[in-house]
Order: sequence, then C-alpha cells, then structure tokens
Amino acid sequence: MQSFLSKSVGKTATVASSRRCFATMKASVLSTTNSRMQTTTIDIPKPRRGEVLVKNRAAGVCHTDLHVIKGDIAFPTPCVMGHEACGEIVELGEGVSMNGLPGELKVGDPVVTTFIMPCGYCPACVAGHEDICESFFNHNRLKGGLYDGEPRMKLPDGSPLYQYSQGGMAEYSVVPAFGTYKMPKEVEAMGTDTAIVGCALFTAYGAVKNAGFVEPGMTVAVFGAGGVGMNVMQVCRAFGASNIIAVDLDGEKLAFAKDSMGATAVVNGRESEDVVAEVMSKTPGGRGVDVAFEVVGNPITFDQAVRSTCDGGKAVMVGLAKLGTLGKVDITRMVRRKIKVQGSFGAKARIDTPVLLNMLKRRVVTLESISRRYTLDEAADAYEHLEQGLIKGKAVVEF
Repeated sequence: MQSFLSKSVGKTATVASSRRCFATMKASVLSTTNSRMQTTTIDIPKPRRGEVLVKNRAAGVCHTDLHVIKGDIAFPTPCVMGHEACGEIVELGEGVSMNGLPGELKVGDPVVTTFIMPCGYCPACVAGHEDICESFFNHNRLKGGLYDGEPRMKLPDGSPLYQYSQGGMAEYSVVPAFGTYKMPKEVEAMGTDTAIVGCALFTAYGAVKNAGFVEPGMTVAVFGAGGVGMNVMQVCRAFGASNIIAVDLDGEKLAFAKDSMGATAVVNGRESEDVVAEVMSKTPGGRGVDVAFEVVGNPITFDQAVRSTCDGGKAVMVGLAKLGTLGKVDITRMVRRKIKVQGSFGAKARIDTPVLLNMLKRRVVTLESISRRYTLDEAADAYEHLEQGLIKGKAVVEF
C-alpha cells in the first residue's frame, strides 16, 4: 500500500507546474471490445468549467469494466476503463472554488473519485435521485464523454478517447467536481487502497442504505462474494444486521467473507443441493431473510435471492448482466407475500460519499477486501485474472 502523505499541500505548486512541463501521460487503452488493453502515451487532458484534473495514484479493478471489455454492455471505443480511483488534484477548471472552505476543492487535495458523477441540475439530481443522474447516463454511460458531450482524452492522432466514468486507468483524469471528494487525513493515510471507495464501497453503501434500508437486528443474505458483495457484507455489519449469510461458489471467498467481512454464515452453492432451502435454514425460525442482495447479475442468483426473502421482504439487485438478460419472479408469491424487488446502482455521491469517508475515518468499515495489486502496464493482466476468478475480493492498479 502506497501512501500519499509524502505529498504535502505546500508542494502543490511544483505538482501543478510539473504538469505543464511534462505534457504527456500513460493510459491503458481498450482499442476494441474483446481486445487486450495496451499502455499508450497520450497528452494530459485539461479540465473545463466545473471540472478538476486529478493525478491518479490508483484505480480499482471492477467486474463492470469487464462487462464493457467483453462487449456485454455497449460503450464506444477506443476508451479508458477504471471507474473508481484515488489521487491528488493538480488543476482546477473554471468555476471550481479555490478558497479551501469546508466542502470545497483546491489544488493539492487528496481525493477519491466516484463512478457516478452527478451533474447536480438535471431533473433526477434536483429531485434527490442523483444516483440516476440523467446527464451522467446520457453523456458518459452511453457516449463516453463528460457533460458537454465530449471526452477529455485524445489519442496521439487527435481522435477522441472515450472515458468510462473518470477513465481512471490513466495517470491523470479529468473529473467533474461533483464526482471528486477530499479525503480526511486519516483516510488519506490508507494510501492507494482508497481507490475502491468510489465503486466497491460506494455501491455497497448505496445498496444497503438507500435500497435495502438495513436496520439493526435484520437478517440479510448476499449472493456473490466478489469485490462489491464483500463490501455489502461489511456495510450490513456496520448498519447492525444480526445475521449476514454469504452465498457463493468459491470456498476461499466464503472463508474470507466469514473471517474478515462480516458474514455470520455461509452457503456454498457448488456443494448445496438446494441453495434457497439452505439459506432459509440459517435464518431465525426458517422464515427467510429481511433483505437479499444479488451482486452477481445472473438469472439463477436473481431467482434465488427473491425466493430467499421472508414475507414482506426485499430483494435488492446490484449485479449487472449482459444487456437483455432477464430475471424471473414467481408473480403470485410476490403479490400475496408482498415481496419487493428493487434495483440499486451506486449511491448518492454528494450525500453519501462524505458519510462513507467518515465511516472509513472511524474504521466502521475497512478496505480489507483488497487482495492483489498491479502496475498500469499490468492492467490488462488484472482484468484477465478477474475473469478467470483469480482475484479474491478487490484488486487495484497502482501508478
């Protein structure tokens, strides 16, 4: 784990001026879907109004990126993956405050960047639903640009290089200010591990708080003990869940979930004759779970999660799947027993990120899910290892 602490705010003028002296950077570029990312030298992008330039220290390796790489989710190429990162602000775009007042950003701030970068002014954001920000979906998730419709990175020939969220698999990223959050010094001291705050923890927190409404004493099940699933478990623990049942096919992941991430019981789907019945048997009175979290994006676990809930319970769907993949529900049981099925995509960045950083500061949640580290030149290897199931929990790419 690398630390940021050697880079004091007093040295930020040097950092900013070095950017002007060395106008190029390295980025891991995906040229086409189902290809191997290649390290490429490109110009450092420049922030526009309402944006900041971040010198990245690390980026998280996430299954959602893998969906894009494989073509399961449509996204323009060439592009730069990496939608959770940490680093240091080295330049402010027009309109971003330089006063250093609480909640404002300045050059030299150590920051995390979130994968949802709300615009703050679309109807969804105004209504308090910035986790489904229209500008973010329309401009970034569909077209790979920022909120004027253009990406900030370019290939050496001047053609556009699209960015998945902030495009964190690069030495520098341009990020909207509302997707950039200063870390307390206690969190900054955790170093490059903080790269996973912007998706793995952010997504888990949003699912538990805003969709699952987990309360002390509840019984929950988490289907999928990967990077996000592990963090759903520990956030449920932080919210006071009494029983946390982890479900996965990998015995090593389940052991780690129970030893370190808050699981109180486990179900190995590879060994179980009836996963739903086994989950139910581990709940008080065999009544089922109050909330089931599906963090795989698979029709089988979708069905299992819904059927594992108690009467009046809720199934929260967090995992993404190939576009067009359908999940089935027993309509009569859902109606008669008041079963709720809800999607959850990230968290509310401006509201939830400061709270999540404070939880980390107080060590209510941890960054223990990280198990492997890579360099930028090894980013393609990281995603191959992720697809092969060789990464337990989370991995980060360090710069």
